[in-house]
Amino acid sequence: MKNCFLIILLFGWVTSCQFFETEKISTETFYEEELKTINWQDVDQYPAFSQCENTSEKLAQKACFERVLSTRIYEYIDSKKIVAQRELNDTVFLDFSIDRAATLSVNQIKMDSLLQNEFPKMEQWLQESVDSVTIVAPAFKRGIPVKTEFRLPIIIKTQEL
Repeated sequence: MKNCFLIILLFGWVTSCQFFETEKISTETFYEEELKTINWQDVDQYPAFSQCENTSEKLAQKACFERVLSTRIYEYIDSKKIVAQRELNDTVFLDFSIDRAATLSVNQIKMDSLLQNEFPKMEQWLQESVDSVTIVAPAFKRGIPVKTEFRLPIIIKTQEL
C-alpha cells in the first residue's frame, strides 16, 4: 500500500501542469521587442534604376543608384551649354527623398552664393534634372517599400576662358 501511494504521489508530481507550462508572450510584446531590433537608419534594398535592378549586393545597389543619378544630373546640366565668367570649383549638396511609390523629390539644394551668382538658374536646372529621372523601385525594409532620404554632392568645376 505504501508503494502504491508513493507511486501515485510520484506520478502526480511528474505530470503536474506547472512543470509543462510554457511562458506565453502576447503579440504586442513580441511586436515591440521585434521593433527594437530593427535598424531604421538602414534599408535592406536601395532604390533602383532599370540599370541597377539585377544588382543584389546592398553596397553595389547604393553605388549604382548614386552613379546613375549623378550621371543623369551632369548630363542635364551639360546639355545647357553654360559658360562661366570665372574659374569655379564648388560643391552643391542636393537633399532629396524617394517615397514608397518610387517618386523622387528635391527637399533642399545647398549651394554657395558665388556659384548662385554665377549661375542663377542652377537650382532650376537641378530641379528639372531630378524631375526627369524615373526610378523603377523604391527602397525596401523587410520586404516593405519605405521612404528614404539622401544627400548627393554635385561638384561644379569650371575653367576660366
